[in-house]
Amino acid sequence: MSEQAWFAVKITVAPESADAVEHFLNELDALGTEIDQLRKRPDEDVTVVGYFSSPPERAAVQGQLDLTLSVFDLDSTLIRRVDITSVENQDWLAEWKKHWRPTRVGRFLIAPSWEQVNEDPATILIRIEPNMAFGTGTHETTKLCLKAIDEHFEPGMSFLDVGTGTGILAIAAAKMNGDSKAEINAYDVDRDSVAIARDNARDNGVAAEIEFFDGSIYDTTPIHDFVCANVTLDVISPMLELLVQKSRMKLILSGILADQERQIVSQLADLGIDSPIIELDGEWISVLVKR
Repeated sequence: MSEQAWFAVKITVAPESADAVEHFLNELDALGTEIDQLRKRPDEDVTVVGYFSSPPERAAVQGQLDLTLSVFDLDSTLIRRVDITSVENQDWLAEWKKHWRPTRVGRFLIAPSWEQVNEDPATILIRIEPNMAFGTGTHETTKLCLKAIDEHFEPGMSFLDVGTGTGILAIAAAKMNGDSKAEINAYDVDRDSVAIARDNARDNGVAAEIEFFDGSIYDTTPIHDFVCANVTLDVISPMLELLVQKSRMKLILSGILADQERQIVSQLADLGIDSPIIELDGEWISVLVKR
């Protein structure tokens, strides 16, 4: 086991601000995050932790945190304490193993590599290694996207994954496609995430079915039958027209807060798209556009 030390930003918060703080840590380029919600009362403070390879500057942490609170319209008094500490790599992995359990969404079962699960023929098992990328299947936005894929994706569809993280959504589409040779492309602006997504695709036996790209989509990106963008609204908004153009049949958007629904619906209306299908999970929504 490596003795490399990592660094943790530990933020104690009121429970209603936990999702916003986890979003903040991901925006700060955390290598991984977790929320300690085990055995907590609904009104009890929780600790949100982000892991880093080098200690972030406290001024940068506070500045980005203040910006996030403003975007989410949250009061600074909801943040109780901010600590920056060192943590051994083995302790980090032990914490992941303690808190992460298999997650079922429709036919999908998302499980860590060490967990034994009882498989049945109707289950689509996806193994994800907890590493330096966002997306273990436990977050509401990921579950909303998996639900949409389970319900609306059909074998033989081409698939475009924008903001792939650990590659979980592209892997889900590849497993649903089976022997189909439909095109599956996955993009992420974070180079480390792309490398980890490739590893996860290989471990799930679908590396040959998915092409991963380091960067964002462009005008030259091919049109796909099913497009999924699980990123935040500030990323979706400037590229929304392009996402619509690249989706032939279905477009699913997530990473959007419930109180941002009016904004995304209005933007879609400006593009001539009315009555998208909205799904809610906790504080987050997904938006499905059928073409």
